[in-house]
Amino acid sequence: MKIKRSLSENVFDIFNVILLILIAIVMLYPMWYVLCASFSDSNKLVAHEGIMITPLDLNISAYEKVFANPMIIKGYINTILYVVIGTVINMVLTIIGGYCTSLKNVYWSGAMMKFMTFTMFFSGGLIPMYLLVVRTLDLGDTIWALLLPGAISTYNLIIIRTGFASIPDTLIEAAKLDGATHLQIIVKIVVPLSKATIAVIALYYIVGHWNSWFPAAIYLDTRTKFPLQLVLREILLQNSTDSMAGNVSAADQYSVGESIKYGVIVVATVPILIVYPYLQKYFTKGVMIGAVKG
Repeated sequence: MKIKRSLSENVFDIFNVILLILIAIVMLYPMWYVLCASFSDSNKLVAHEGIMITPLDLNISAYEKVFANPMIIKGYINTILYVVIGTVINMVLTIIGGYCTSLKNVYWSGAMMKFMTFTMFFSGGLIPMYLLVVRTLDLGDTIWALLLPGAISTYNLIIIRTGFASIPDTLIEAAKLDGATHLQIIVKIVVPLSKATIAVIALYYIVGHWNSWFPAAIYLDTRTKFPLQLVLREILLQNSTDSMAGNVSAADQYSVGESIKYGVIVVATVPILIVYPYLQKYFTKGVMIGAVKG
């Protein structure tokens, strides 16, 4: 039986559709503008004003100059290395921490969670952290200075702990009666039953490592260790595009540099946009699992 909808309900649905379309346009247009600008002729790009729907005189010269810069390639390699190693460390420690704190028979688990939650709101500050990492731990100018201080996110730990707590206690007890160790329980029971939550947390960590540049700016001195985002920051904020512009006149260096900046933004953004759709199907389910039972 078809339910007849009132006029006000139809008007409300139309309004919602129009509003969501406008929001989508507002969010997607800046990305589309950057993409079109990166494929545009540099001189026409500088002279252009207003909305851009299609590239201005389509060409790929900006990308040719971007990939000719050895720091871009090196930054890519470094970022991928930091993302892979960092995410593995993050996930292993977060899963173990979430499992331990989700067990109901662990002593002081409540106190530990309160202590960890405290760190979300209060910290020692930048200078004590720098002294700890560089002087006390002697991790300056190393990959570990970027990965170890933020090895566990308390927010992600709380989400994954809540997801693990939703697993029936009878499964854990049955596994223990069969002689399973805690590591076996994690690998064979907890992780398979929490794929959605784990996928969401992994996405959080991957995006965080990919976009990270501030720790590298503080702790790294060797340029060949810079991640892609730090290289991108130098190009965008310090206008270090002269060496990438090639043999052009001083008057054309500005216009060529502008197209190079847009090309660099696209190069740095596309990989993470490609990864996201593969984990999107887990996103809503994973977050809801970690938010229902507290």
